[in-house]
Amino acid sequence: MPSALFSPVELRGLELSNRVVVAPMCQYSAEDGIVGDWHIMHLGQYAISGTGLLFVEATGVEPEGRITPGCVGLYSDENEAALKRVLNFCNAYGNVPVGIQLAHAGRKASVDVPWKGGAPLNADNGAWQTVGPSAEPYADGWHTPDAMDDEVLDRVKQGFVQAAERSVRLGFKVIELHGAHGYLMHQFLSPISNRRNDSYGGSLEGRMRYPIEVYEAVRAVVPDDIPIGYRISATDWVEGGWDINQSIAFAQALKALGCDFIDVSSGGNSPHQQIPVGPGYQTGFAADIKRETGLPTMAVGKITDPLQAEHIIRSGQADMVALARGMLYDPRWTWHAAEALRGQASFPPQYQRCHPALAGEPVPGNPPSPEQVAKAAGAS
Repeated sequence: MPSALFSPVELRGLELSNRVVVAPMCQYSAEDGIVGDWHIMHLGQYAISGTGLLFVEATGVEPEGRITPGCVGLYSDENEAALKRVLNFCNAYGNVPVGIQLAHAGRKASVDVPWKGGAPLNADNGAWQTVGPSAEPYADGWHTPDAMDDEVLDRVKQGFVQAAERSVRLGFKVIELHGAHGYLMHQFLSPISNRRNDSYGGSLEGRMRYPIEVYEAVRAVVPDDIPIGYRISATDWVEGGWDINQSIAFAQALKALGCDFIDVSSGGNSPHQQIPVGPGYQTGFAADIKRETGLPTMAVGKITDPLQAEHIIRSGQADMVALARGMLYDPRWTWHAAEALRGQASFPPQYQRCHPALAGEPVPGNPPSPEQVAKAAGAS
């Protein structure tokens, strides 16, 4: 039986050759939002890895929207030119469509990089004022954000629009809006972080209003053939917080506006979360959203084994699987999964002689064996 994981899937005008996705993975290695050689190396290895889709990491739509000073941005001409260099490299040598995740960290911005502790920055090491739906810090010891007034709401929305326009100009094939992991759009959605008493808070409809407005503004400037999806946290894992039923309602509202997929993660909005982490611990949420809305879903979280990924797709829990840490550990995961599932994954010609099915291909300078000559003659 053909592999479900290695069957094509269509998102609006884009066909993916398989359902393996390289999830956005922050590298904390940019300078003033500008990507460099590290990103060429990091993304370049996945561009030749045979996956269905590759995402650039969470990309800040304004300087204050970056999580750390090392996070990528797309708010200046310098940011755009640097990303163009990376994307040109991936397109020249790769075989994978490249997408981008546009993001704003809100109250979780202005923190140090993980290997320096990841704590909130102070004035001596470059802290900046954070913003959020309400003046509610993420946790004790974190910055208290400014509650966003109408001017800031519009500024951030226009930041998303301008970053989307830059993304189109650069040639990204997919745009994902980051509404998960306790960042700004998630902060608006969740009653834990959204304590507003105006039209952007209170009821579920009010809390969804700004994230939906951002989606609509981005969709309005992106060509019809480019898919736009939303990454969400399906639950806060906190009593009284954002949950799967609200996530389904949000996905239904997005579907009515033409959203192309929902990337389903969870957590990140409260230090009090209680997450039962384990293999595929979030796939049930993707299945719920897919069943209730009919939207294509992307499952992510502790997906490490090819048979596990195959089961997620074959059982209808999700339409795609996205790997992050698993890909960092094994950038050739897709090749190995294709071998395990008897699927097909693209190889660059320079690497084809490492493929188990092509073992014994002639190496320049070594005379081919009679068997290789016969094989080549039969293929010509």
